[in-house]
Amino acid sequence: MAADEANVMDARAAPIAPMPDHRDVNMPWWQELWRRHAHITTPLRARGLPCAIEFGLSAYIVRVSLPDDSYLIISPPQEPASERPPGDPEGWIATREHSDDQTLFEVLYDSAPTDDLGARQRPEALHGGSAQPLIEAIDHRLAQLGLLPHPVLPHESPHVHPAQPTPPVGDTPGTPDRGPVYVYGDALRDLTDRLNGTESHADAATLLHQILEPTDGLLTQLGEFFEAASEKAKEAEEDDGFDLSYDLADAAAEVRNLGEVLHVAEDRMRALTPLAPAPRLPSTPARAPSLPPRALPPAPPRHTR
Repeated sequence: MAADEANVMDARAAPIAPMPDHRDVNMPWWQELWRRHAHITTPLRARGLPCAIEFGLSAYIVRVSLPDDSYLIISPPQEPASERPPGDPEGWIATREHSDDQTLFEVLYDSAPTDDLGARQRPEALHGGSAQPLIEAIDHRLAQLGLLPHPVLPHESPHVHPAQPTPPVGDTPGTPDRGPVYVYGDALRDLTDRLNGTESHADAATLLHQILEPTDGLLTQLGEFFEAASEKAKEAEEDDGFDLSYDLADAAAEVRNLGEVLHVAEDRMRALTPLAPAPRLPSTPARAPSLPPRALPPAPPRHTR
C-alpha cells in the first residue's frame, strides 16, 4: 500500500507548467476555450511545457513553448476551416516552428482528413481527433530532440511498458468465497477503497489522475486493451471473428471518448472547496433531561424581480 501511494505521488512530483498570464484568463469565453482544450494542454503542461490558446487562420490553436525558443502549433484543419467546435476537430496537425529559423519547420503529426484523392494520407489519419496518439507523437519527437523537460517516468520511452507476466487461468489462485483472484479488478477495487477513504478533494483528484491521465491512465490503457482484443479477434478470419472485432473496436472508441469527456474532472475535483468538519458534540449523559427544541431564526424575505 505504501509503495502504491509513493507511485501516485511520483506521478504528480514534477511541477506542472503554469497557466497563461494575460488579461483574458479571467474571461468566461477564454475559460471555456481552455476547458475545451484541456485534454491537449494538461498532459503537455504535466511535462513542463507552457501552453497558450490563440486564434490561428480560421480556428483556435494551442501554442506550446519549447526550451530552445522554438514552439509547437497544435491546430485543427485551418484551410478549409473546421466546422467542428473548438477542441473537438476531425483531426489534429502539430508542427514545430521557430520565429527566426524557417528551416526548422517540421510536421510532427497530422491526422486531418483530406478530400484530395491524389494526396497521400499520413498513417495517423486513422486516429482522427483523438488526443492520445497526438500526445504520444509529441512525446516521441521531443524526447528525440532533448526538448522534453519532464519525460514521463519511469521508462525512458514514455509509452513502452514492459509486459507483465499473467498467470495461466488454470493456475490462478482462488479463495473459498470468491473463486479465482482477479488481479486487475482487485487493483481497481483497492483504488476505489482508497478513494472512499480520502479526506480531501486534492487526494481524490490524485486518484482520479490514475484513471483519467490521457496518456497512461486506466481509461486510455483500457481502450488500448479493447483495440488489441479487436485485432486478435480479426486474426481468426471468420465471420464471427470480424463481428466481434467490430464490437471490440466500438468499445475501445467509447472508452476513449469517455476519457475525453471527463478530461477536466481531475482539475474540477481539485478545485472543490472542502467542507469544514462538523464540531464534535460532547457525549450526552445517560439520563440527561431533554431540552426543548430551539426555535429556528426566521427565513430571510425573498426578493422577487
